[in-house]
Amino acid sequence: MAGLDGRLTCYDGCLTCYTATGIVCFQTYCDRFHREDPLREYVAAPAKFTVDDDWSCVQSAYDRAARTPNNVAFQRPVHGRWIDVTNKEFADTVRSVARGLVARGIEAGDRVALLCSTRYEWNVIDFAIWAVGGVTVPVYDSSSSDQIRWIMEDSSARLIIVEKDTHAALAREGVEGLSPVPAVAVIDGDSPVIDALIAEGADVDESVLDTRRASVRADSPATLIYTSGTTGRPKGCMLTHRNFMSETLAVLETPFKSYLRDDATTVMFLPLAHVLARAITYAGFHAGVTIAHSSDIANLVDTFGEMRPHYILAVPRVFQKVFTKAQATAQDGGAFKAWMFEKATGTAVAYSKARQAGRIGPVLKLRHALFSKLVYGKLVAALGGRCEIAISGGAALGERLTHFFDGIGVNIFEGYGLTETCAAITVNTPGNLRIGSVGQPLPGCAVRLATDGEVEVSGPVVATGYWQNEKATAESFSDGWFRTGDLGSIDEDGYLRITGRKKEIIVTAGGKNVAPAQLEDALRADPLIAEAVCVGDGKPFVSVLLTLDPEALERWKTQNGKTGSLYELLKDATMIQHLDQALTAANRAVSHTESVKKYHVLPDQFTEETGELTASLKVKRNIVHQKYASQIEALYA
Repeated sequence: MAGLDGRLTCYDGCLTCYTATGIVCFQTYCDRFHREDPLREYVAAPAKFTVDDDWSCVQSAYDRAARTPNNVAFQRPVHGRWIDVTNKEFADTVRSVARGLVARGIEAGDRVALLCSTRYEWNVIDFAIWAVGGVTVPVYDSSSSDQIRWIMEDSSARLIIVEKDTHAALAREGVEGLSPVPAVAVIDGDSPVIDALIAEGADVDESVLDTRRASVRADSPATLIYTSGTTGRPKGCMLTHRNFMSETLAVLETPFKSYLRDDATTVMFLPLAHVLARAITYAGFHAGVTIAHSSDIANLVDTFGEMRPHYILAVPRVFQKVFTKAQATAQDGGAFKAWMFEKATGTAVAYSKARQAGRIGPVLKLRHALFSKLVYGKLVAALGGRCEIAISGGAALGERLTHFFDGIGVNIFEGYGLTETCAAITVNTPGNLRIGSVGQPLPGCAVRLATDGEVEVSGPVVATGYWQNEKATAESFSDGWFRTGDLGSIDEDGYLRITGRKKEIIVTAGGKNVAPAQLEDALRADPLIAEAVCVGDGKPFVSVLLTLDPEALERWKTQNGKTGSLYELLKDATMIQHLDQALTAANRAVSHTESVKKYHVLPDQFTEETGELTASLKVKRNIVHQKYASQIEALYA
């Protein structure tokens, strides 16, 4: 069945494939997998782009400098002011730093680790590593010495560049005893590494970099990104220059192209150690966008006001915080403002749903126009005032929140991808938005469902495997397809929906399979609830562990005239009623047998430091289950 934009969905058998394009053909895969199992579902998108076999990602910097040398590539903060960095200045800096890496003995194919927050220097070093034919190994700046040690040992990185002296101390502790011991360099130390590399490389002939560039192939590794490690040791995912360029060119074949342009700006604040921020940064850079960086999340709204980005990339927690802060401000303004915000929220959600259905009534249109003047404009201003689109990734945003932002005029586009797919492999795009889904495949990519509902993906954005880990590679990659471990469904128009993780499926004592993601997302929609983890494997019913947001809790106490500790509040009738209502609302999204029957509120937040969260803020369920085993058992006593 043909889907939107000529995409193809196959069910009991292939109707046709894209042999006519001469570019992408999935006929081989379709024939085989339909013969073996005619019940699988499949959707693919054709592509016009190709990636030259000698491509290297550093070429984007060289090409921008040659094409538009005076255009602004980056804006970086210097002594409280934002300073422009032109394409030529950036490319010259990259080459100077790269010559310093050559002087330090970094050879083509060598791994260089980079532990740094999101800032301009991250991109300089990343491109410089590519310029010498090296492989960047990102490390989260929140990593412990043990985490650093594992990545350095497994990748055999020769050098680790860190941001601060405190990071350097952790890195030296982590690499102690390795043979050979990797060198440690500091960006903001007494001897700033970028200045040092530029000085050391002054005597290295420029032609060395041209030789290194010629040695890199599109299928050469560009980076090793160590996966979050929600279960077991992190694995080094090998992404190639072809993967990054395919992601970029695929995005530029979608309607997003009109937003990734050389007169657009964006603020990147997500960790560049994460594939999503890295890939979107590279795509924007390649397209000519001016990029600013910020790691000051607390003052992000001020940065948006200064930089006025045309688009932003964020995780659901950021959008939830924007909404919660606006809600709290309204509630602090008294009963009338709180009532008005609640009505404005409902109107925005209803307006978005009605527009998606293609029928907006005159009364709804009038209410929406009124609240646009009174409420919505302030929220749009919080994103800088000229934000045209927003992209959300890393986790599910939740339909109601997506409809809310869509209803106030900020289109948030959700996609789906993993480290192994170099960020997005499916995405909602302008003109092709289906809220609640994660979109259709990017050009050149395909998605199919296994008999158990597992999502499998294929295409030029998919990684080649895991670094020096043949067993893990064989378990996840087969015949050009990657088994994601996620469960999903594909609708008649080729939109993918993610319903949960295979490893997270709860099988109750009655044999009922429960995917917890939908329940947990619904619970986190409540302003008080920070995290929700469903439990109940082998138990008679599903229960949930909750943590409460400290800021939201303080506001709730003020609004309800309450005092006392969390322990005391959990015995309070008003608090019990609030949490019971949140549970009831979440349970409406699932059947009775899947619904949550009991909950337990934990006294502490989940954090990376205490072990419950990964560096990309995903919950480590196994750790939560181990750490709170007694609380879980008490729910079933």
